[in-house]
Amino acid sequence: MRRSVFLPATAAAIAVAFTASCSSPGSNTASGSKEVQVALVTSTSGPLASYGEQYLQGFEAGLDHATEGTGSVDGIKITVLKDDDAGDPAKGVSLAKKRIGQGVPIIAGTAASGVATQIAPVAAQNKTLYISGPAATDALTGVNRHTFRSGRQTYQDVTTAKKILGDSPGKKVVVLAQDSAFGQANAEAVKAVLGTDGTTVTSVLAPPSATDLTPVASKVKAAEPDMVFVAWAGDTAQSMWSTLDQQGVLDAATVVTGLDIRASYPVFGKAREKVTLLAHYVPEATSTPEAEAMRAYFAKKKWDEDLFSPDGFNAAQMVVEAVKAGGADGDTDAMIKALEGFTFSGVKGENTVRAGDHALLQPTFQAKFTSADHPEVSKTFPAEQVAPAEKKIG
Repeated sequence: MRRSVFLPATAAAIAVAFTASCSSPGSNTASGSKEVQVALVTSTSGPLASYGEQYLQGFEAGLDHATEGTGSVDGIKITVLKDDDAGDPAKGVSLAKKRIGQGVPIIAGTAASGVATQIAPVAAQNKTLYISGPAATDALTGVNRHTFRSGRQTYQDVTTAKKILGDSPGKKVVVLAQDSAFGQANAEAVKAVLGTDGTTVTSVLAPPSATDLTPVASKVKAAEPDMVFVAWAGDTAQSMWSTLDQQGVLDAATVVTGLDIRASYPVFGKAREKVTLLAHYVPEATSTPEAEAMRAYFAKKKWDEDLFSPDGFNAAQMVVEAVKAGGADGDTDAMIKALEGFTFSGVKGENTVRAGDHALLQPTFQAKFTSADHPEVSKTFPAEQVAPAEKKIG
């Protein structure tokens, strides 16, 4: 079924006539076979290029697994179209509109939160299914009925930190972050989730340009926290961890941060064994049938699984489920109904798309670095223990 991007009446009539005379994505092709096209709009260049690449590799493996190596479901071929948004919201929206105008019924993939939040309303306005990727912003959950997510959200990260903290009456938590939109958002999320039941949450926000981080580390230690939640990005990360270690912060409190991609592991330096990790995923740490299938596929391609590989795999499983329901015509309402409440085994474990707001309920992990310089899971938190508060769609 060809979709128009708010075409005026005359243009819409021309589009309908064109559809009748030519094959269109999401319908029968000129040869008579059935096909549904899926646009993967994500970063393969720009600051999140590695995230996007991991997602695309996971999607390829997931599609192979979910279609038993055929690339088709119920006789419908799933054709993947890849677009690079470079982490630029304007470019992402332009690419989404282009694919919608071509009749593509499903858009998936986005790694950057700023891109995802701009594509979501476009998808809803044009009645297109949108399955976001690694973008973690909580704003995507419940934003509209057309938007789903294949990865985790910030709330799940922070709730994992709360589980690590344990019983918290009277405890002190300090958020160490940069004074940027990213850092401020993390500080707000930690305060909202952990700042209950008598827990005191304060923040130490460092200038993003700061290179001497000793004053910052000293301020954190002076607060005498029980937990330090670190949300840090950029080139000063290695210096930051070294300074926290030198100033004794890592020995004085439980220091928690999110596990990033493999390439970031050396950033911790000598501090790595003193840091507690909250983890969306720990590579090679799960043994579900999907995890084994992904590893087998990656081995053939000589790829390494990484932090966001499961997001791509999840997305492919969700796309296949949607195509089963929507058929070759790409019936969006049928696809939405099929995904709402959809429970499936993924790379990490059991996932459930919550019908009420489309949050993806999934397990998370606590991990530590080992002497082999590779993180290992020390505890798994079931999906229901780290589920975000339910929102009303729209």
